Amino acid sequence: MSYLDKDGWPVRGEVGQAVVALGGGHGLSATLRALRHITRSLTAVVTVADDGGSSGRLRSEMDILPPGDLRMALASLCEESEWGLTWRDVMQHRLDSSGPLEGHALGNLLITGLWQLLGDTVEGLDWVGRLLGAQGRVLPMAAVPLDIEAQLRQGDTVRTVRGQSHVAKAPGVVEHVRILPEDPPVHKDVIDAIHGADWVILGPGSWYTSVLPHLMVPELRRALVTTDAHRALIMNLASHTDETEAMTTADHIRVLAHYAPDLKLDVVVADPTVTDDIDDLIAAASQMGARVLLRQVRTGDGQPHHDPLRLAAVLRDAFDGFLGEVGKHEPWLA
Repeated sequence: MSYLDKDGWPVRGEVGQAVVALGGGHGLSATLRALRHITRSLTAVVTVADDGGSSGRLRSEMDILPPGDLRMALASLCEESEWGLTWRDVMQHRLDSSGPLEGHALGNLLITGLWQLLGDTVEGLDWVGRLLGAQGRVLPMAAVPLDIEAQLRQGDTVRTVRGQSHVAKAPGVVEHVRILPEDPPVHKDVIDAIHGADWVILGPGSWYTSVLPHLMVPELRRALVTTDAHRALIMNLASHTDETEAMTTADHIRVLAHYAPDLKLDVVVADPTVTDDIDDLIAAASQMGARVLLRQVRTGDGQPHHDPLRLAAVLRDAFDGFLGEVGKHEPWLA
């Protein structure tokens, strides 16, 4: 059966449930590569706070949204054909130059060029998606670029660090984080996608700089709280990163609840091989209304990377409603 999207472009295969995935960077990329095995009705809502590398340079020079995480999301949605895979590689290719283009991702330049040509951020991303044959849509989480500011404690010293790239690597324990501006505008298509979704998925990713920022945007948080969609949280495979060095797996959920106390979850996906205290994780998840789904979702090479097929199988089970077979606060082991 053939389907057409709202603009008349063909969508091949079964559409599936409507899913919105929120995040940024490699974490969101892992979720999208899994979801594309399940549904074609897929929207990625991507953080726009990157201030490092190629994205940071373009953002600074042209006062635009940082395109890097948007580019990665689009590349993750490329169709599995010679056309799609070739364009995926083109988007991710970084220029090797002895001049000012050194290190720029070619996809960042393509996106930036379309933004200048069309004068519309969302329309530009849609056109890139059509070029790539993307199996889904990519939208920015806010209509303006954001800055992330965090208070970090080292011993008795508390200092303020600003900028996503700096917060992600700065030593110390994060005590508080916020976005600037604090109430940025959000594109209507983002809100409509969340309210029209069957499932909304957060994580995995850098907790303070990719996952939590979505809950700090007031309009976005309201949509996530009030949508009729089911809500899933995918936990990281490496709990102790530069941002979260002192945090347990359960602490990640408690931080989420702290910044969005009115947010309820339906399911938390965690890998038991990297979960330090399963009982504590279940307790933290239950406080947000969620069941814990314990499955091995990491790749077989021992690296902290999600395997797209394993993660897709877990999400498909959740979507199909198999969680109803277990008690409300019991983990589902498989």
